[in-house]
Amino acid sequence: MTPFLFMLVVLGFSVGAGLLGSLLGIGGGLILIPVLTLLLKVDIQYAVGASIVSVIATSSGAAAAYVRDRMANTRVAMFLELATTAGALSGAFMSGLVGGRGVYLVFGGVMAWSALVMLRRMRASAETPVPADALADRLALHGSYWDESQGREVSYRVTRPLTGLGLMYVAGTVSGMLGIGSGALKVPAMDLAMRLPLKVSTATSNFMIGVTAAASAGVYFARGNIDPFIAGPVCVGVTLGAWLGSRHLMARVNSTWLRALFVGVLLWVAFEMLRKGWAS
Repeated sequence: MTPFLFMLVVLGFSVGAGLLGSLLGIGGGLILIPVLTLLLKVDIQYAVGASIVSVIATSSGAAAAYVRDRMANTRVAMFLELATTAGALSGAFMSGLVGGRGVYLVFGGVMAWSALVMLRRMRASAETPVPADALADRLALHGSYWDESQGREVSYRVTRPLTGLGLMYVAGTVSGMLGIGSGALKVPAMDLAMRLPLKVSTATSNFMIGVTAAASAGVYFARGNIDPFIAGPVCVGVTLGAWLGSRHLMARVNSTWLRALFVGVLLWVAFEMLRKGWAS
């Protein structure tokens, strides 16, 4: 494959990754790392570096629209980002201590766990009452947004913010280690533990992932793991895809369909990465 064709292929996949990332709140790295490593044979460390860049690009391309439409809960985001940023720095330093096979296996395990908790949520009743929480009330974390697919204003309450804070440190550590933006863990944590609606969880995750990734990007850059030849087309493609997803699709998509898509993507990626890890 010529360098020019390689850049076009990366650009095309990056647009798709940015589109899915903006809808699912996962930053695009969840799609890009398997594509770069399994299909294009890029070394895992450079793939993770490019993914970190894609996460920042996805957040930049999607977050503004979600804040404008009140889908992103900025109070929840700022509260949880305290733990996520600290975890991202920890994970970035830890990544240099874990070998290539270990990264594949950890990545696959994280994805499989995320898929299982989201599948559990799909089977649970959507009408289960949200438990009251004094801290959430004091911090005014509750909110509402206009859901175009339902044609109505959706109000929601937040619960267990301290549980969410602990899960976000773990999510940040995984983000710094694997370069996936931690959305694959943030979305289930907010959706399952804190009981935010899925659209709010994904929009808030998109708002947060750029900050999380920026906290660890400097470590990867200093280590030489961000290759401009790979990261350049990734950044352009992901930004375009994220803009399309956030501006034209998110408000219209059905939440049940969105959850099913999220679970399907996670299961596929988990299978591919675990298979690669065991074969290494």
